[in-house]
Amino acid sequence: MITIIVCSAVLIGCTPTVKVQAPNEPININLNVKIDHEINIKVDKALDNIINKSGLY
Repeated sequence: MITIIVCSAVLIGCTPTVKVQAPNEPININLNVKIDHEINIKVDKALDNIINKSGLY
């Protein structure tokens, strides 16, 4: 009986607590982003000749 009381007292004394609190300073997120793009166009040789002859290219 005494061991049950002691074990329950120990378990009650060890209950975890969680506190949710806002930070004192604002959260800063620095993003260094570099975006590169490359466009590849594959053209058929016959179509390439037509484009070069017409002066579009």
